[in-house]
Amino acid sequence: MVHLVYCDNEGRNGEKVLDKILAGTKTMIVRGAAGRKIPHSRVFEGERIFFMQKGTSKITASAIVTNVYNYVKLTEEESIKILEDNQSKLNLSPKQKERWRKKCLCLVEFKDVMEITPLEFDHQNNMDDWLILEKIEDVVVGSSIPYNYEKSRF
Repeated sequence: MVHLVYCDNEGRNGEKVLDKILAGTKTMIVRGAAGRKIPHSRVFEGERIFFMQKGTSKITASAIVTNVYNYVKLTEEESIKILEDNQSKLNLSPKQKERWRKKCLCLVEFKDVMEITPLEFDHQNNMDDWLILEKIEDVVVGSSIPYNYEKSRF
């Protein structure tokens, strides 16, 4: 499987998640929720992740997953500690630290980040900010297929 991750554009201070990834100052991403949510337990070492800046229609980078850490039923204190223990890889802003204080966390570490020839993303209404795909071409203009969450079910 491959994964497509929308990277937030942090706003006022101009800090962009994808810029940190490309600069090598961010080597881990986090997703969290009150309950298990994609990609929790659905991303594995050796799989490829593709990245795109939210608000654009271009898939512009990729990397290889090296480690995945899935957590459930965390207390607020445990969640804060996990984020803090991984801050050197996550490189979260104070606002992001607040956002990811969740009961369920999935931390995905990656390596071999590279910019790719931009691929035109075929956005569909039912898409979340993390997609699990057979191949990246499934969401590229000209070769896309209707997206469903079959691969993302728990």
